[in-house]
Amino acid sequence: MKKLQRILAILGVVLLLALYASTMIFALSGSENSLGWFKASIAATIIVPVLLYAYMMIYRYLKNRNK
Repeated sequence: MKKLQRILAILGVVLLLALYASTMIFALSGSENSLGWFKASIAATIIVPVLLYAYMMIYRYLKNRNK
């Protein structure tokens, strides 16, 4: 199970880095839709870590409950 946690952690880090990069790109681009994409990227930057933290808490609770 530790291997799965490591893989998920690495995927989470990669996803967050991609979100930060896309936020920067959308902020600097000058297209019509860039403001909407920028807002969506900021929202995802906040929501993704919260969901990952909630998943970890639920996993710990369920793991300890089975013992």
